[in-house]
Amino acid sequence: MAADPAFTFLQLRYFAAAAELGSMTAAAKELRVSQSAVSTAVAQLEKELKVQLLLRHHARGLTLTAAGQAFHRELRSFLAHSHELAESARIAGQGLIGDLTVGCFSTLAPFRLPGLLSRYETEYPQVRVDVLEAEHATLQRALRAGECEVAVSYGYDLADDIERQVIDASPPYAIVAAGHRLAARGEVSLAELAVEPMILLDLPHSGTYFEGLIARTGIAPTIRHRTTGFETVRALVAHGRGYALLNQRPASDSTYDGSPVVPLRLRDEVEPLEIVVAWMRGVRLTHRARAFLTMARDAYR
Repeated sequence: MAADPAFTFLQLRYFAAAAELGSMTAAAKELRVSQSAVSTAVAQLEKELKVQLLLRHHARGLTLTAAGQAFHRELRSFLAHSHELAESARIAGQGLIGDLTVGCFSTLAPFRLPGLLSRYETEYPQVRVDVLEAEHATLQRALRAGECEVAVSYGYDLADDIERQVIDASPPYAIVAAGHRLAARGEVSLAELAVEPMILLDLPHSGTYFEGLIARTGIAPTIRHRTTGFETVRALVAHGRGYALLNQRPASDSTYDGSPVVPLRLRDEVEPLEIVVAWMRGVRLTHRARAFLTMARDAYR
């Protein structure tokens, strides 16, 4: 049987700081210890593991070797749970405590995030929640980099290394200007819209999704304007520039400048977009993140 590794928790902390800051000097400053203490700890760790983790570049800091990258990726989760283990001993019976970073897809954030955060804070007032608001691909990178532990997003095009829990679904609908020929209809088919100019919410993946809905009619969409701004889409529609397809619906049909849009149901059988809480597959979530996942699922049940 192989002997257990003899590295220390302190060596792991010092290595993590050096790897993340790219400098022994910066790590020493962050940890409030001498540079020699950090250098010695990392050297001892590499000796124990029998592998080089860091490349030292004279006057140019540090970079991780391939082995170092893999080790650091696993170490982040280990260190996070070591903090949680210590917390669990201190706060038994007192509820959750600590930090949690939640990512959220930019167009979902104003509709879903405030309510979820308020509910979570009510249930777990000792947890400090930070928010990372970004588009789809950035959120996936942030999950992989450990910049957020969980993310509220749409369920489409998630990579195989990302796990997800469906918490809700959001069907698409159309909006037109108040004076539009279809405004009084209440519902409309995609084929009726396809002959009109389109205002496209042109975010990564979202734009492709909305264009694809119109393309199902056999008519290529005529896109008059592309914008990444949700409210810009609504304002352009309100001023008669074209129709748009969206998923999230504001409580008010007025745009920022007071002009109205008219929402229309789609007659077509279109699968709604799943809204999910996502996290890295194979990563053991902290109690704080698991509580957020459970709370988000129950909020929409």
